[in-house]
Amino acid sequence: MPWLLLIGAILAEVAGTISLRFSEGFTRPLPALISLIGYGAAFWLLAQVLKQGMNIGVAYGVWAALGVSLVAIIGALFLGDGLTWVQGGGIVLVIAGVLALEMGAAH
Repeated sequence: MPWLLLIGAILAEVAGTISLRFSEGFTRPLPALISLIGYGAAFWLLAQVLKQGMNIGVAYGVWAALGVSLVAIIGALFLGDGLTWVQGGGIVLVIAGVLALEMGAAH
């Protein structure tokens, strides 16, 4: 169950970040509201994951790394942001680092 909550936290954070882009500095009310709700939900879900006993290094590492990776990929595919091979390699390294954290954690 904590992994499902963590996935929810990641998706909420990604939605909040993408909405932040569309809020134009919080001048557009709907995207700004979605951004605030997304971030609030992300932190609440992350807190529930930690409450259920997941290691904070693993939980935060997975949350941050997958969130950053998804936002970069969405930006490149749908928002006209560039993604160089070096940046793509960085995403792979971030995910590899998170996997190393998870595999190294005591279960």
